[in-house]
Amino acid sequence: MKTPTPLHKGDAVAIVATARKVCPDDLAASQRLFESWGLQTVIPDGLYEHHGQLAGDDAHRARIFQDALDDPQIKAIICARGGYGTVRIIDRIDWTSFVRQPKWIVGYSDATVLHSHIHRHTGCPSLHATMPINITDDDLIAPSPAVQTLHQILFNLTLPPYQFPAGDLGRCGNVCAPIVGGNLSILYSLCGSPSDIDTRDKILLLEDLDEYLYHIDRMMQNLRRCGKLSELKGLIVGGLTDTHDNPVPFGLSAQQIIWDCVKEYQYPVCFNAPFGHLGTENKALPLGIPVTLSVQPHQSTILIPCC
Repeated sequence: MKTPTPLHKGDAVAIVATARKVCPDDLAASQRLFESWGLQTVIPDGLYEHHGQLAGDDAHRARIFQDALDDPQIKAIICARGGYGTVRIIDRIDWTSFVRQPKWIVGYSDATVLHSHIHRHTGCPSLHATMPINITDDDLIAPSPAVQTLHQILFNLTLPPYQFPAGDLGRCGNVCAPIVGGNLSILYSLCGSPSDIDTRDKILLLEDLDEYLYHIDRMMQNLRRCGKLSELKGLIVGGLTDTHDNPVPFGLSAQQIIWDCVKEYQYPVCFNAPFGHLGTENKALPLGIPVTLSVQPHQSTILIPCC
C-alpha cells in the first residue's frame, strides 16, 4: 500500500466540489487557514459553477476533480462540501495517476463515494475529515479538534489516540484491522455497484445525518442481508445526528437499531466515536490503513499508527 507523503510549507492543495455547489464565501475561511499553514490553495477555474443544486454539470465536476487528481503539483485534494452528486461522476474518473502518486483525498458525508471507490479499486488510503464548508475564522485563532487533527495528519502523518466514552451499548474487545466506511446512507446506496464497500476483515465506520429511524433500520437491514456485517473485525459508530421519528414511534433509537443488527456477532462494537456530522468535533481519521480498536466497559480507544 502506498501512502501519500506529508505536506510541507509551499505545497499546493486543491479545493474541489464533487457534489453540491459552493460560493466564494463558503471557502474564504478555509483559504485563510490553509495559507496560514504555508500552503498554496488552488481554486480551480469554474469551481463556482452551478447546475441546479450541483457545482456544475457532471462532466464539469468530473473534469475539475480529474485535473486535480492528475496534477503532480497538487499534493492533496479537499472536497469543499458534501450534499449529493459525487456518485454521478465517480465512473468518469481515471485513477491511473493517483495510483502512481497517491495524494490525500479529504472529506466526509457525500465524499464517502470517493473513499469507498478508492479502497475498492486502488488500495490507497484516504482521509475522512472536516471540509472547508465547516471551517470558520475562529479556527485561525483557536483551531477546533477537527482542524487540529486535519493539520496533524496532513503534515505529520500521525494522530493522537482517540478516546471516548463507551456508552450503554457495545461489545468489549481488541482488534487491529483497516478502517473503511463513512456515511451510512452513501454506503447503502453503493451496494451492488462498482464502488460497493468491501468490509471483510475490516473495521467498519458508520455515521449519518438527518435520517428517519425507520430508514436507518432499512439501511442496516440491507447491509446485514448483503453480508456486510457478518465478517467484520470491528464496528465504530460515530455521529448519528438529528435523527427523526414518525408520529407512531419506531420504538428503537438509532444506536439501538444498529446494535440490533450486530449483537449476534463477536467483534468489538463502540458508539459515540468523534467522527461524522459533529461540527468542530469531527476528528480526522485515515481510512484504508490498519488501526487498533480497544473497547472497554467505560472507554473506547482508537490507536492510529504513523502512516
